[in-house]
Amino acid sequence: MAGVIGQATRGTTGTNRLRRNDRAIAASEALRRAADPLVVDLGFGASGVTAFELARRLRKVRADVSVIGLELDPERVAKASAQLEEVRAGTTSFPAELPVSFARGGFEVPLPAGRRPAVIRAMNVLRQYDEAQVQDAWGRMTSRLAHGGLLFEGTCDEIGRIASWVEVDEHGIPQRFTISLKVSELERPSVVAERLPKALIHRNIRGERVHELLTALDREWDRAAPLSAFGAAQRFIAVATALRDQGVPVLGDRRRWRLGELTVPWRTVAPAYELS
Repeated sequence: MAGVIGQATRGTTGTNRLRRNDRAIAASEALRRAADPLVVDLGFGASGVTAFELARRLRKVRADVSVIGLELDPERVAKASAQLEEVRAGTTSFPAELPVSFARGGFEVPLPAGRRPAVIRAMNVLRQYDEAQVQDAWGRMTSRLAHGGLLFEGTCDEIGRIASWVEVDEHGIPQRFTISLKVSELERPSVVAERLPKALIHRNIRGERVHELLTALDREWDRAAPLSAFGAAQRFIAVATALRDQGVPVLGDRRRWRLGELTVPWRTVAPAYELS
């Protein structure tokens, strides 16, 4: 296919690896209010499982959702399509009528009949890129979004217990940054430093806002240690509450914090050069 834009990812794909991101997409206004609830799983990897899981979870909030998995590698598309045939045959744990399809594509996000997605999910796609390439990649992807759509771009570990992502609007402007952690196994919140999006991963240094946020998270996590007796979720809720009381513009509420999820406006972590 001419015009396919991007670099092939390593392709590491695992069952439930992106469940935290799936949950955030399901809760997003971009999906819930979409006239056409089309979601693109960009760079789905060596298996179609992330697209299958995403569709199954999103159907709970939008019965009319459809998911298209895009990959640069035609062999990955062929493998995922073969997996989809097994789903259709009813030989897997996924519903046979799961609204999923696969095609070859990259940052240009090719879609049939001029459709525009409500959400593009690009997790673990930009890790091998240079930081200077991020804005261009965001711009290409978000130019394909429907009005009110969002790009979810970020990184997670191999088993999905540590994740972070940026929500970027249809104009290519980052809006929110989220950290999502399995708190029952958490030593310190700053472990997410290894899984920051490419736009932030090199900014975890003194003088940068994301470094200040991670430092504050660790500080409040230590202070809330006595609450561990009531469970890790209560400890993380205390952390989020303390940060908000200190003036950090933490979004959401206890329902999200209980899940180990903390979201802030992008300006809270934006690189220094964006704010100068």
